[in-house]
Amino acid sequence: MKTIKYTAAALVLSAFSFGAMAAAQPVTSTEAHNLQRMGSVAVTGASTLDSLEAKLAAKAEAAGASSYAITSADTDGKMSGTAVIYK
Repeated sequence: MKTIKYTAAALVLSAFSFGAMAAAQPVTSTEAHNLQRMGSVAVTGASTLDSLEAKLAAKAEAAGASSYAITSADTDGKMSGTAVIYK
């Protein structure tokens, strides 16, 4: 019975690890020079800078990007921001 529990736990943890590797990753402008630009994404309505970055990352991933670089953030009222996305 313990073997089944440990096996199930290992499968769940490995699924989370794989999902984290597949997510779009932030890059610096220096790192971005070696990547192929795909376009840009924009989001509005974030309540914190962390949620703004999370929304930009999710939108970049949904577009098929492997990485992104945040290019603007505006805190006038509801937060908004843009990011360039890369393959």
